[in-house]
Amino acid sequence: MDGKEQSLSNRPIVMVGLMGAGKTSIGRALARRLKIPFVDSDKEIEAAAGCSVVDIFAMYGETEFRRVEQRVVQRLLDTPPARKVISTGEGAFITTAVREILLKRAITVWLKADLDLLVKRTNFRDTRPQLLHTDSKKILAQLIKERYDIYALADITVETKDESLRRTLNKVVDAIETYTKERNTNGKK
Repeated sequence: MDGKEQSLSNRPIVMVGLMGAGKTSIGRALARRLKIPFVDSDKEIEAAAGCSVVDIFAMYGETEFRRVEQRVVQRLLDTPPARKVISTGEGAFITTAVREILLKRAITVWLKADLDLLVKRTNFRDTRPQLLHTDSKKILAQLIKERYDIYALADITVETKDESLRRTLNKVVDAIETYTKERNTNGKK
């Protein structure tokens, strides 16, 4: 294995996308398939802050949450083992500093889902601060408009459908294998 292949094979795989796209469930399944650790950045933020993401948003606002999120993502990238799957919150990749470090040090996978699927998956959950006490379809449509062009900067895009977890997982694994093979063939890190 040459150095370039080694560098790609040792990078963390980071799941990005909107809430309800499947970042956590697919991320966990991917980690199991690859036999590497799984980390949820929101859970790490909650552990560091000693309160829930919803509470952090309510008490300190989104700007402070994004600062904490950036520090936690940096720590996750710096903490061994290098090869792991990280599921990020839906806004992490939108933050320029976080996006830049992820694109430099990880393989980023955007799980792209359509509006109806996101609404279906996020309804009746009280863990989504931006969707509390509001029209979730309207908010998600606005987030799609604002964020999909930024998510498109990820290394890999996998369109998720209303399908089995296994089917989406297989698409993600195939996309990572193709990406890695193409990058190694082209001599890029």
